[in-house]
Amino acid sequence: MYLYHYGIKELPFTLTPNTSYFFGLPSHKEAIAVLLTAIKTGEGFIKVTGEVGTGKTLICRKLLNELPAPFVAAYIPNPYLTPSELRRSVAAELNVTLSSNADQQEFTQRIQQRLIEINQQNRGVVLIIDEAQALPVESIEALRLITNLETESRKLLQVVLFGQPELDDKLALPELRQLKQRVTFSYALKLMNADQLFQYVRHRMSVAGYRGGDIFSRRGCKLLFKASKGTPRIVNVLCHKALMLAYGEGKQQVEINHIKLAIKDTEAAYKSQISARRIFFSLIVVSAVLLSAYLAYQRFAL
Repeated sequence: MYLYHYGIKELPFTLTPNTSYFFGLPSHKEAIAVLLTAIKTGEGFIKVTGEVGTGKTLICRKLLNELPAPFVAAYIPNPYLTPSELRRSVAAELNVTLSSNADQQEFTQRIQQRLIEINQQNRGVVLIIDEAQALPVESIEALRLITNLETESRKLLQVVLFGQPELDDKLALPELRQLKQRVTFSYALKLMNADQLFQYVRHRMSVAGYRGGDIFSRRGCKLLFKASKGTPRIVNVLCHKALMLAYGEGKQQVEINHIKLAIKDTEAAYKSQISARRIFFSLIVVSAVLLSAYLAYQRFAL
């Protein structure tokens, strides 16, 4: 595509969470620090929430890569599972074999045995669930029951939940109040500000292999910020399209017009709301002017 044109080795703004592009936004660093501290202190439930596109899955994978050696990770990326499916997924992640018609009792016995084996090796188990807002209520309750497994001194299983803000709404349900009380650490991801966005774009270009001057100007990044509200995923979409447009014109730098066209072509960008607001106020002003002119004309005619 445009790799040779810009002298880069790979596409810098793909939507696939790639930990090699981890920028270390303050919000992301704080989330990682909270997670590692909570895990090391043996807390039962830990929760990280954020809007769509704020980097939850990237942080999730970063945590999996940086989990301290004494811990064993079990990872469930798609949790829209029934209680039975959830139990089997957890068992599979921990290399526990269940019979075809395994019930809650068999699952509990075998999982507890496996967790005790790991605990006797001075290791802990961390179950990491991405997109946790998709967990059915019944499955969340099953998850709580799994975490009841413990020794006299510590929990045998810790759980990290990554989810959209809807996860908080679900945990606020009366039937899930027992689990909500067990969430001892939580963190809400924040969006980028305009300066962080500029540094973020520069960082991704550098990781991709770019060695020239800034392709995206600060002015252009301010426009990206207005259109994305600082959401990394939307920034990636807009930057990719802007690079393609600049490449199509043989330009080495992304110009404001390229960004405006990218915004216009992107449904997730915040251009329609802004335009509608401006049109609305413009119509009010025009209407007021016309009304004043009409009333003045009427008085003059009389």
